[in-house]
Amino acid sequence: MSWPRDDAKLERVRALMAEHELDALVVRAPDNVLYLANFWGMKGYDACVFPREGEPVLICLEASEEDAARMAWTDDVRLFRGYDEIDARPPTARVLELAREAASEHERVGLELSLGTQAADRMVGEPTTFTSEWFTAFGDVDDATPLLAAARALKTEQEIERMRLANEIAAAAMEHCKLIVEPGMSEAQIAAEWEGFVHGEGTGWEEKVELALGFSLVWSGPGIKTFTATTARPVVEGEPTLFEIWVCADGYWCDHTKNLVVGELTERYRELEAGLLGVYGDAIDFARPDASLAELDRRIRAGIDALGFPGQPSHPICHGVGARAHEPPYAHQAGAGEIVEGMVLAIEPGCYIEGGGGLRVEDNFLVTEDGAEKLSPFPDGIVQS
Repeated sequence: MSWPRDDAKLERVRALMAEHELDALVVRAPDNVLYLANFWGMKGYDACVFPREGEPVLICLEASEEDAARMAWTDDVRLFRGYDEIDARPPTARVLELAREAASEHERVGLELSLGTQAADRMVGEPTTFTSEWFTAFGDVDDATPLLAAARALKTEQEIERMRLANEIAAAAMEHCKLIVEPGMSEAQIAAEWEGFVHGEGTGWEEKVELALGFSLVWSGPGIKTFTATTARPVVEGEPTLFEIWVCADGYWCDHTKNLVVGELTERYRELEAGLLGVYGDAIDFARPDASLAELDRRIRAGIDALGFPGQPSHPICHGVGARAHEPPYAHQAGAGEIVEGMVLAIEPGCYIEGGGGLRVEDNFLVTEDGAEKLSPFPDGIVQS
């Protein structure tokens, strides 16, 4: 289930490296290793040395040799042992040695010096972070994070295809939940149904996805808030059950907020849905090439203010999606930047009621010359179960 080398993506990265006069990138964040080498590691120990000219070097766990042979876009794979009987150091120390050796032939090197977040490895339970030695081992280096953010903001045809798969899996899992949700089920139970469908049915999806993982926050009725954990609260009849959901399909992500209701939707929520979908529709229409990201943020927040929710929401209303569920660009009224054809943006306005309850809608949109194309086949708004 490997993907052919995405030359359009790699050539874009090398062109940016030439502009910045960088001879090589050394990356360890799992999403950047995936982006440059098409290898999604198990433990997050792996690294890639990506030269402006020549063959990339993938440094990966010895136990992942077979995975690397199948997935990676390079033949130069250098293995390290997870356990070495004569070396008591953690495996990350051995990775660093191999990365420094591979980078030594390059004069000017870029590292992820200002990386704020990273996507998880395939095990996801134990994210592997950087030690101080990683930042000092390569001498005088440049910060490659802005370069990688700029490259990743524009998606190639292959990346869009991979993200469509993640969107399809997320939507199918919502269709499954629509059939089985009922009052009395807990938020956690319906979340488990969604996640179980993603992993069980999404893995092997269309014979194109090797591994699909789902991540969810599910809240119902008064449990809906800007950010809190899924609990044992029961699903509330007549009020939305909100699914804040991500799917990762072989390292490419989608990020949605979808809503189901059991029974007849209350009038209060029917009015809130109509108002919020109006704000959402206006934002989608605005999301065209050359539009201002700052103006998009102001526009959505003004619309939410007009609905009677001043100062909301407390979360960003637009961000990029790709090899992470949240990645640049971010729309902020005090920021800069424009929407560009080829971006994939999550647009997510929300209104939250004091004391609990509220509504958020969100989907992923590919920016085309004609406007924003919705990637998920599952409807927005509150869907009757």
